[in-house]
Amino acid sequence: MAGTIDTLVEDLERSYADAQERMNDPDLYADRNAAADAGRRLKELEGPHRLALAWREASGDLDAARELGDSDLVAEYDAEVQRLEEELKLALVERDPNDAKDVVVEIRQGAGGDEAALWAGDLFRMLTRYAERRGFKWETLGSGPNEGGGYKDVTFAVKGDGAYSVFKWEGGTHRVQRVPETESQGRIHTSTATVAVMPEAEEVEVAIDQNDLKIDVYRSTGPGGQSVNTTDSAVRITHLPTGIVVAMQDEKSQLQNKQKALRVLRARLLEAELRRQQDEQSAQRRSQIGSGDRAEKIRTYNFPENRVTDHRVKLTLHRLDAVLDGELGDITEAIASEDRRRALEATAAA
Repeated sequence: MAGTIDTLVEDLERSYADAQERMNDPDLYADRNAAADAGRRLKELEGPHRLALAWREASGDLDAARELGDSDLVAEYDAEVQRLEEELKLALVERDPNDAKDVVVEIRQGAGGDEAALWAGDLFRMLTRYAERRGFKWETLGSGPNEGGGYKDVTFAVKGDGAYSVFKWEGGTHRVQRVPETESQGRIHTSTATVAVMPEAEEVEVAIDQNDLKIDVYRSTGPGGQSVNTTDSAVRITHLPTGIVVAMQDEKSQLQNKQKALRVLRARLLEAELRRQQDEQSAQRRSQIGSGDRAEKIRTYNFPENRVTDHRVKLTLHRLDAVLDGELGDITEAIASEDRRRALEATAAA
């Protein structure tokens, strides 16, 4: 194992030095995309490189303790070396190539009527607050308000380096248990809302043939169907080969609604292709933490007990208010760590 970790550290140090050298090349900045990729690569290696330096230092301390014959120090430094080895291996698990991308998030009310629509609105606030806490920017792409004040559906985009790596764990069914304001008997109701998280696709990644599109325009409407626009500014795009339908009506301009609808359509097409690839790699898919499918129940929010439970990692937190205010960091890290651990096990078993 020592030879294996030595080789791993040497390769990492060489890759880090190469990445630094590339960033120092003035010719690199003539190509903005190449410079961005190089910057991302260096940033990816910084954490593992710090662990490699700490491992080298701890290994040196362990050797010195052995020469001294101090069994207590040997045990202490040996434990530190083992810990750093494990962290280093986890840090070097191959990343999802989409992790650095921006994301498109769709939230839809599930079971529970108006209460489910209110819950969809709560999730929208939670996830956009989380984006702000992480330093990401977000924008609403489209929404279908509910008469009761919530949302039948709402779609928004999150921009920022690593947005997908953070938000991909939110895909699935979010269940809430609480007493609705309209409940006179004080009974707890269970409602759901579903979240889909898709990496945002660049135009070059997903080419859309205009001949494959059926585009309808119509007047936008508000809750209950009342007209809120006297011009045909709302746009519905149907992708004929797949049957995917995207409708946008939030903007007053037909062109802006069309542009937003195409962004969502590209994201859905990319997601469909990624899902097809994952299905082909069924063994790898089974080792993942959750599939991101809307039908998969990922988390329960229990108001009477001030409790949030993520079912994928059996993590329970008793600070519901903070979570709903966007403090999701502990949950994200727990899921990401478990996913890296499973990926490492799958790699070792292969």
